[in-house]
Amino acid sequence: MSDSNDLVKSGERKIQWAASHMPVVSALEKQFASQRPLEGASVSCCLHLEAKTAYMAYVLHKGGAQVALCGSNPLTTQDDVAYALHERGVTVNARYGIDDEEYYRNLNKTLDIGPSVIIDDGGDLAHLVHTERDDLLPSVQGLCEETTTGVIRLRAMEREGSLKFPAFAVNNAKCKYLFDNRYGTGQSTLDGIMRTTNLIIAGKVFVVAGYGWCGRGIAMRAKGLGANVVVTEVDPIKAIEAHMDGFRVMTMDEAARIGDIFVTATGCNKVIRQRHFTTMKDGAILANAGHFNVEVDVVGLEQLAEEQRFSRKDIMSYRIGDAWLHLLGEGRLVNLACADGHPAEIMDMSFALQLLCATHILGHHLEPRVYGVPQDIDERVARMRLSASSISIDELDEEQCAYLSSWRHGT
Repeated sequence: MSDSNDLVKSGERKIQWAASHMPVVSALEKQFASQRPLEGASVSCCLHLEAKTAYMAYVLHKGGAQVALCGSNPLTTQDDVAYALHERGVTVNARYGIDDEEYYRNLNKTLDIGPSVIIDDGGDLAHLVHTERDDLLPSVQGLCEETTTGVIRLRAMEREGSLKFPAFAVNNAKCKYLFDNRYGTGQSTLDGIMRTTNLIIAGKVFVVAGYGWCGRGIAMRAKGLGANVVVTEVDPIKAIEAHMDGFRVMTMDEAARIGDIFVTATGCNKVIRQRHFTTMKDGAILANAGHFNVEVDVVGLEQLAEEQRFSRKDIMSYRIGDAWLHLLGEGRLVNLACADGHPAEIMDMSFALQLLCATHILGHHLEPRVYGVPQDIDERVARMRLSASSISIDELDEEQCAYLSSWRHGT
């Protein structure tokens, strides 16, 4: 009992610390507690269970919802936070280090409350409800998706005509991808690598696979720490952008020979594969910042390895010929498997969007398709964040609004 009490106290301190740096969600907590906009609703969440997530789940609960939560990755649940969140009244089906069988069992437990709203991170709950748990479809009024990977899966379902409820691409809101994906992923990925390896970034050849918003952030932060950054891409427009941002652009075949640190952030599978491993330098570090642990071909790496060993906490090393390659966090999300995820101030905006989209779903009858976050919600979060930071901005007057909306004016 004393051990569990200690875990609760530890987790509670983490949640309180995160909450004290999440002013937008804190403001929504007060509003939700007084107005109870989720009264009678059931919300099933599949998210990385750490302090910021716990605080958002608690605000859903304060808003009147029955809330059940499971972890979206076996290595990103913080057990002390899970204990503390349970004490706050949220059903928690998660613990650190579970296997695949328990992972899917927890997904099902989280859905057992019969959700009216789903908050997903990667699309696993959406997939399960549309396949094995389709009996729940009539009760689901809508879903909010947090990640690029999850949105890709939802849009594929929409194209096939198999999507059975409305889904909001929260990941695509400006207050999400411009800050969470870029600044959040950038900082937290470098944090995970540096914590785990205790090695310097400056002077190393740092290879970033993918130049979407996450890749942009990672490259920016690596450059700021003094790395020689290389970008690999499949999109010609993004490749030109990376080139004009000052980075070397090349294929992964070329980059594999010169890289010291590799980070994948593409949403695709086998971005780094067997033929790349065989040409890498001794001591190369492999990390993934994409949602699923498929971007680095871990199975292929294990097949090639002549020897493997644990070199350090969260580092598995593989010998191929004379070269040792070091994989961080089993190839899972390095910023959460090896660190604490995005900063609280960043998740403040992302989770505020989730909270407001959840209430929006309950207040509207929508067709089953993928929706963007309404602009008024996006702007509301931005204005709340500016207010919390004591920042004022200009406003257009009537004459300026008329000017911008007309085509009849001259120079």
